[in-house]
Amino acid sequence: MSKNASDSREKYRYTQNRELSWLSFNERVLKEAADLKNPLLERLRFISIFSSNLDDFFRVRVGSLLDEAVYNSKKKDRRSGWTPKQQLEKIYREVSRLVRQKGRIYREILSSLSLYGICDTEEFELTLPEREKVEAWFQSDIAPMLRPVVVKKENFPFPFSDRRLYVIAFFREKEEDKVGVIEIPKTLPPYRRIHLEDGRFIRTENIILKRVSSFFLPFQVQSACVIRVTRSADLQFVEKNFGDTVPFPDYMKAILELRKYLPLVRLEIDRNLPEAFREILLHLTSIKENQIQTDLSPLGMDYCGRFLKEETGIFPKKLLFPSYTPLWPGELSEKGSILYQIQKQDRLLFYPYDSAAPFLRFLSEAATRTEVISIQITIYRLAPSSKVVDALCHAARNGKRVRVLMELRARFDEENNLCYAKQLQAAGCEVIYGFREMKCHSKICLVTLKDQGFIRYITQIGTGNYNERTNRIYSDFCLFTASQEIGKDADAFFENMAKRNPGGSYQKLLVSPKYLKPALFSFIDEEIRKGSLGYICIKVNSVTEWDLMEKLREASQAGVEVHLIVRGICCILPGVPTYTDHISVISIVGRFLEHARVYWFGRGEDAKIYLSSADLMERNLNRRVEIACPVEDEKIRAQLKAILLCQLRDAVKGSWLQPDGTYEKKGSQTRDDCQSSQEIWMKQPLPGREWFFWRQILKKRFFSF
Repeated sequence: MSKNASDSREKYRYTQNRELSWLSFNERVLKEAADLKNPLLERLRFISIFSSNLDDFFRVRVGSLLDEAVYNSKKKDRRSGWTPKQQLEKIYREVSRLVRQKGRIYREILSSLSLYGICDTEEFELTLPEREKVEAWFQSDIAPMLRPVVVKKENFPFPFSDRRLYVIAFFREKEEDKVGVIEIPKTLPPYRRIHLEDGRFIRTENIILKRVSSFFLPFQVQSACVIRVTRSADLQFVEKNFGDTVPFPDYMKAILELRKYLPLVRLEIDRNLPEAFREILLHLTSIKENQIQTDLSPLGMDYCGRFLKEETGIFPKKLLFPSYTPLWPGELSEKGSILYQIQKQDRLLFYPYDSAAPFLRFLSEAATRTEVISIQITIYRLAPSSKVVDALCHAARNGKRVRVLMELRARFDEENNLCYAKQLQAAGCEVIYGFREMKCHSKICLVTLKDQGFIRYITQIGTGNYNERTNRIYSDFCLFTASQEIGKDADAFFENMAKRNPGGSYQKLLVSPKYLKPALFSFIDEEIRKGSLGYICIKVNSVTEWDLMEKLREASQAGVEVHLIVRGICCILPGVPTYTDHISVISIVGRFLEHARVYWFGRGEDAKIYLSSADLMERNLNRRVEIACPVEDEKIRAQLKAILLCQLRDAVKGSWLQPDGTYEKKGSQTRDDCQSSQEIWMKQPLPGREWFFWRQILKKRFFSF
């Protein structure tokens, strides 16, 4: 082996490719679908989540790599040394393996569900009266909605819509191969129940596929299938060709219109086809052979969400997770003023175990209290029919100054945010927009009061979005503080954003892209100087930023104990001799989506703990506006330590990253008394959670922290 090859191999010993790391995360989601300890219908839901995740991965990451393969083909991934083409080859090969795994798990789940009368049915399995019923549905509700098209070779490629289901028919006319295309409209329900009293259902695409020949008479259909295409949604190369003279909302509308015409990145087929017909599909879609995936399970798994939501009455309870309703936290009085309680002491909400109701009450109270003069907030993603927007509009109508920093570039939420911006402006709110060149991903809300002639601030900092729907399924933190220093920083932040200044100057808050990364380096350096007495624990969704990973490697080599809780992508490999011996990485994938970002440096009372909106990724630290806020209240600091330490000991849903990039579970998976960290927090008594008790545990068992 040459010296250059040896040096190159050594360079990548403790890092791994971002895209394959993400696919490994989605495989952990798929393993939840295979986990026999999860209820059957929840396993079906995990398959749907896996499929939805994969869609977004292809639309964003694969779309970006395909662009790079054309415009920057020699660029090498810093973590693996692979070119865009090499990465794409590995991605498509790995995805094919995962899709086969998905199909096998889906069939196993449906086989088990059939014991409870829940069946994804084919028509040949039905009785004659039932088939007549399906035929009646087809004639009355389905057929009138379909618009079959015959496509000749000279009209290839066909303009398929992103992630729509199509029925494709192959036939010949006058010695010429032709293709029949039937788009299944989104307005059609994705399935039909055979009887209201049982769980058997038939998917709409199968009803159409059974009758496809009738649409193309008198031609003889030789073969037919269901397909689904995925288009790129990555707009970075498109945006480079746009000017910056038009208003930002109009600019975003134009960009979003172009997304409909971006290249195809994937073609899914629901069955094995003869080679001749596969070749026709390649030309019909203008896609490459390695971009075709044969998936023997449903291509449109989003039907599961509707099925689980609308048909709950027919399911035995044991097929679903026990119901869990987030409750009002016991440390906050429901009857007393939220603003007053926060002014007395900092408060923390832990979603989804705590309800989002206190935050909504916080906004509603601010909208009506006479001493409140303004509300300022950043918005990235919102729930449909957002109560947050309702409260802000109410505040503006009550004469409060309401300033909303609306991020229009929140991927796949752009149109929603444009609509909400109009609604807020109509109510009298001042709406400012994020920067064209960088997203504002921060989660901060500032309420300003004038009390007895003095200005007072109450600041809320979050790790997740102001979305009351995802607050029920995402694990996040919401911190309220009456710290005047933090409040002044928050006010300066909004002024800087209004002046289009992403820099600014702050005393307490760490704001990227200027201050957050240097501060993290400074904290890590401080632990490096302590050597083996140093301690770092970071909980995020992803770790990809090269300089940060290098600094963590340096800390490990100095003997610092480094614990990373990383749900998704982690490009630094732990336990690699001489490089990352003292780094451990755990990923927790369970009922709730782990979404919080917490940075913890040092042991004992001098430890620094921050809540943040930022993952440790290039985009978050270098190209986005993010905020990290110090946690100063001793009780909340102990609370956060207890939560992170509990997660580091999760022997049920926790998987540990190995030096070779694989994940393994630790602890006994057969013991009945094992609990996941999420189960522990669900079972902790509410209201009246005794955080003081957890502080005592920290003192007695984990005193070094």
